[in-house]
Amino acid sequence: MVRIRLAEEAVARMVESGEARCPCHLYIGQEAIAAGVCAALDRADTLWGGHRSHGHYLAKGGSLYGLFAEILGKAAGCSGGRGGSMHLLSQEHGILGTVPIVAATVPLAVGAAMAYKMRQEARVAVAFFGDGTLEEGHVHESMNLAALYRLPVVFICENNLYSSHLHWTERRVLDNLEKAGDFHSVPGQRVDGNDVEAVFQASSIAVARARAGEGPSFLECRTFRWRGHVGASSDIDVGVKRRGELAEWLARDPIARATRRLRECRFESLDQNAIVEEVRSALNAARKAALPPAERVLEHVYAEAACAG
Repeated sequence: MVRIRLAEEAVARMVESGEARCPCHLYIGQEAIAAGVCAALDRADTLWGGHRSHGHYLAKGGSLYGLFAEILGKAAGCSGGRGGSMHLLSQEHGILGTVPIVAATVPLAVGAAMAYKMRQEARVAVAFFGDGTLEEGHVHESMNLAALYRLPVVFICENNLYSSHLHWTERRVLDNLEKAGDFHSVPGQRVDGNDVEAVFQASSIAVARARAGEGPSFLECRTFRWRGHVGASSDIDVGVKRRGELAEWLARDPIARATRRLRECRFESLDQNAIVEEVRSALNAARKAALPPAERVLEHVYAEAACAG
């Protein structure tokens, strides 16, 4: 969680200074969800994320250097400098894609889970998405398919109360997202998304169910993003002011809560100096990395016909 927080703060500074030119959706305040879920996964398990996925990428083992280099458009970036903040990839860590299109990776995660079942592989796919995703039809189609075939997939809804700039009360009649899977016979649960232990425990049960062939689960992890929908701002985001909940959620800082819990259990406090240096070193290396060669600009853009003969 600390690694994610410090990396995100570094990205926020790059956004504010103009060094990072691609859109960056920050995960600050939501770190417990990525950390808790990924701690319940094996290396061979896969995750699929959306536009706000720096935390998922790092929690699953993705490279800090690869993340920073990608955001800066460098050839050494995790997607070759072509995707930027919202298109992260690390196949060796089971990170098979993050996509900014709302809910786009939910059916991809279900498709991966279908493949694992057909190949009889003991792997689990996880789809991370925001609360606004539940308003997309193909999410429900995906949940129904996953339930019907008892696919090894876990749906993680990170409910930070806002879909872009709209509070949930402006979009829904009831605060009942944990029941989103009921109609499809997908068991659901609401979890305190700022309590890493609670997230880990719920995720462990869901992952175990999936791996045992018992089908999908749905977890609504309640949290709050400290920054705006996109960029480094806080309560005011592209001219839209939120409802002033930030102060309340700052007091629920998932890292501070975990620190207090560790102290209660008489564990030594985490020395952040090593992580500070890790982030600094990775960012400096990314800044010095080479840009992609100009002659490669059309690669992966057009389909190339096979040579005749």
